[in-house]
Amino acid sequence: QDYYGKELQKLEDLKTNACVASARPLPKAVRDALECVHEEVVARYYGCGLVIPECLTSRRILNLGSGSGRDCYLLSQLVGEQGYVTGIDMTEGQVWCGDGASFCPSSIPPLSFLSSSQVEVAKKHIPYHMDKFGYQKPNVEFLQGYMEKLGDAGLADESYDIVISNCVINLAPDKRAVLREAYRVLKPGGEMYFSDIYASQRLSEAVRKHRVLWGECLAGALYWKDLYSIAEEVGFRPPCLVTASPITIGNKELEGIIGDCHFVSATFRLFKVLGSSRAGPGQVIYNGGIVGHERELVFDANFTFKEGEVVDVDAEMAAILQSSRFAEEFLIRDSGANAATPQGCC
Repeated sequence: QDYYGKELQKLEDLKTNACVASARPLPKAVRDALECVHEEVVARYYGCGLVIPECLTSRRILNLGSGSGRDCYLLSQLVGEQGYVTGIDMTEGQVWCGDGASFCPSSIPPLSFLSSSQVEVAKKHIPYHMDKFGYQKPNVEFLQGYMEKLGDAGLADESYDIVISNCVINLAPDKRAVLREAYRVLKPGGEMYFSDIYASQRLSEAVRKHRVLWGECLAGALYWKDLYSIAEEVGFRPPCLVTASPITIGNKELEGIIGDCHFVSATFRLFKVLGSSRAGPGQVIYNGGIVGHERELVFDANFTFKEGEVVDVDAEMAAILQSSRFAEEFLIRDSGANAATPQGCC
């Protein structure tokens, strides 16, 4: 709370390169939506790239660790007025006291800056964005709370189509609880689409207790193999890797503390598929037309679907496509007896 609510006031305050990792090229619809986000919201955002999945119209989305709200305001435009976006962040509310503002505590002089929290920055710009988007009522909300305890913030079982997270799960001491809560609030067929930092080994006690390395997403990085075991334990299908890129620290003092451990920024998809009648591989044809991906859908590192093209998929991918929001975007059929079976999405 102190690091993100007080010490970091702008992107240049970061001590490492961990939270400014590159991302794959953005669809035009996403670039255009980003242009409409208030400059203060963008300036106070510290995530890694963008985590914007596809096929979002009218969906309900939960953003874990929403910070100043940049991704939420992007998604607000992409889900449309009939969709809904909830952002939750642990930073506590503090305020900007303007000249003569009635909400200023009496002990604080006007024109004082009380280190406005991420959540407060996000909330104060709701009217600006709804007016800019032309919406009659807000389709976005921001809550103060912990992603390990979504129930405490009033989030019900099976209430969201998609859960996203942008480089914040590493900040949670109990990552198993985060994935368990995400699974709980997702509808059947729902997806957790998230980027985070992963380590090549389990981290030493000295690294894990380092304040700056923790605040900048490195000391809490999950050993990448542990993601697979935790996801399976919680109930998700095997993780589908979307993108991954190495992280450079760019700080000699911190590099010395880290030692020979390597870090990557990676985006994964996790699906909540509650059983499926499909027991084998299949063939799928992408119908095309998803906004921003009309001719080609890069689903993950293993599967790219081109409009009208027959693609052989394994049983895992067939079950995911058949059970998720992507079902209407594909023609799905059983494989022929001689169809090749590619490697799974995991």
